[in-house]
Amino acid sequence: MDTATVLAVFCFVYIGMFLGEIPGLKLDRTGIALLGAITLLASGNMTPRAAWDSVNVSAVSLLLGLMVVSAQFKLGGFYTLIAGRLAKAEVPPGAFLGMLIGVSGLLSALLVNDVVCLAVTPLLIEGCAKRKLNPVPFLLALACSANIGSAATLIGNPQNMLIGQVLKLSFTGYLGFSLIPVIIGLGAVWLVIFLLYRNRWEKETALSEVYEPELNRWQSAKGVMVLTALVVAFLFTPWPRDILALAAAGFLLTSRRTSTRDMLGLVDWQIIVLFIGLFVVNDAFDSSGLLAGVMSGARGLGLDTANPATLFGATVVLSNIVSNVPAVMLLLHTPSHPLSGPILALASTLAGNLLIVGSIANIIVVDLAERAGVGITWREHAKVGIPVTIATLAVAGAWLWIMS
Repeated sequence: MDTATVLAVFCFVYIGMFLGEIPGLKLDRTGIALLGAITLLASGNMTPRAAWDSVNVSAVSLLLGLMVVSAQFKLGGFYTLIAGRLAKAEVPPGAFLGMLIGVSGLLSALLVNDVVCLAVTPLLIEGCAKRKLNPVPFLLALACSANIGSAATLIGNPQNMLIGQVLKLSFTGYLGFSLIPVIIGLGAVWLVIFLLYRNRWEKETALSEVYEPELNRWQSAKGVMVLTALVVAFLFTPWPRDILALAAAGFLLTSRRTSTRDMLGLVDWQIIVLFIGLFVVNDAFDSSGLLAGVMSGARGLGLDTANPATLFGATVVLSNIVSNVPAVMLLLHTPSHPLSGPILALASTLAGNLLIVGSIANIIVVDLAERAGVGITWREHAKVGIPVTIATLAVAGAWLWIMS
C-alpha cells in the first residue's frame, strides 16, 4: 500500500467534507467520498474484496430498512396529516412553536430525521403562510428539534445507527443515557427561539400550494403498526436491528397499492453512498498505519480520545469541520471507552445545530425554504444555532459526567 497516495486521497476527501464541494467541480460530499474510494481501487491501494470488507453492511442495512419505513409514512400521507393538524391548531404562536418542537423531536427519534425535515418543511411553510406567521423561526425550530430529537435513539439519524451497530450498543441502554438531555435540549430550543422572535411572529408570505399525498388511513396505519413493532423489538428482544429493519422494509414493499419505485425513490441514496465511500477511505487510512501515527502524535500532545472529555470535545470540533457523519466514522477508529458510544452519538448530533453545514437536516430545511422563497441566512441560523448548541452540549456533558 502506497501511504503517500492513501494520505493524499484521505486529505482530498476530508478537505472536501469541510468545504462541501471541490471548487470548479460539481462534486458534493457524496461525490467526493465516492471519488476517493474509486481512486484507491483504481490505484491498487485497495482491492475490491478489501473495499467490500471495509463496509459495515449491518449499519447500511439498518439505514436502508428504516428509510423504507419512513417512505411509508410519506406516501401514506401521515406527514400531511400531522403538519395539517399543527397548522390548524388555534393556539398562540408560542404554543404552536412548542407543539412543532415536540412533534418534530418525537418523529425524529423514531424515523430518520433527514426524512422528517424533507417531508415537513414544505408543509410547514404552507401552514405558516395560511396563518400569516413568519416561517423562519418555525423552520429553525424544525431543524434544531429534528437534530436534537434524533439523538434520543439509535435509529434517529445515520450517525447514531452507525455508532449503535459498530459498537453493538443496547437500544434500551442508550435511551436511558440520552432521554433526559434530549428533553431538556428540546426545551432549550423553545426558549431560545421564543426569546428571539417573541415580537416578530407575524409576517405575510406568498402562499404556494404544496402537493403532498392525501391521507391513506390504511397505509398510514400500516406504517404505524410496523414502526411500533420495530421499536418494541428493539427495546425488548436481542434480535439484530439491521435484520429487523430489513424485514420491516420487505413487508412494506410487498404492497398492492404502493409501487417499489415510489418507495425506493424516497430512500436517501446519497447518504448511503457517502457511508460506503467513507468506509473505504477510512479503512485504507487505518490499514496504512497513518491513523495510528496521528493518534500517537495526539496522545503526545495530551489529546487522548480514550479520555471521555477529549473524545467529547474532538467530536464537537470535527462535527463542525467535516459534518457529523464523517466525524463519527473517523473517530470510531479511536480507542474505546465504556461511554464512547453515548459520547459520540450525543456530541456529534447536538453539535450539528451550530452552523447550517453541521448536519444534513439543516441543509435540507434551508434549501427547501429557499426554493419556496423563504431565505434563511447563515447569520439568522447562527443566532439560534449557537446558543442552542452551547446549551445542549453543556447539558449533555454534565449528564454524561453524572452517569459515568
